[in-house]
Amino acid sequence: MNTAMVWPVEQRKQVLAAQPGGMTEPGVQQQYAPSSICFGCGPANEMGLRIQSHRIENGLSMEYLPEEHHQAFPGMINGGIIGTLLDCHGNWTAAVALMDANNDSEPPCTVTASYSVQLRRPTPKDVPLQITSQVVSIDGNKVNVELLLEAEGKVCATGKGLFVAVKEGHPAYHRWS
Repeated sequence: MNTAMVWPVEQRKQVLAAQPGGMTEPGVQQQYAPSSICFGCGPANEMGLRIQSHRIENGLSMEYLPEEHHQAFPGMINGGIIGTLLDCHGNWTAAVALMDANNDSEPPCTVTASYSVQLRRPTPKDVPLQITSQVVSIDGNKVNVELLLEAEGKVCATGKGLFVAVKEGHPAYHRWS
């Protein structure tokens, strides 16, 4: 598994180019949790970000075009929005990885145990943001994920997170159904 925090641009392009179906198919959120109300990834949350993550080798990829109200200051995206994009994308990366590792037909509900974001440069508003994730390790119901956010080929933010599948009785257990 790739453990480098910042993947070479050419490697990322090759992984994205090899993605079956491109990003024209519904994202994993729409496939597995169409009624989710999560602010970042819930397809049913009309006021949310409604990200659409797609499978790539050992992770997920997505493109997101920020909106006017996502700005921190003119032309630049708020760090909280960036954090939400990375958090939800990483969470789904973990869920899909666990589903695949366990040969399940649906992903388990996962939650964020911890995550960190390093804001590397101001993130512009008027360009599509490319976000990729890579699974670093799986240990039982825990998945470590690394994240990369780029705009116009420049690294704007990196992150890492620990995501955990929850069991019945946890408030998030049925959140995707």
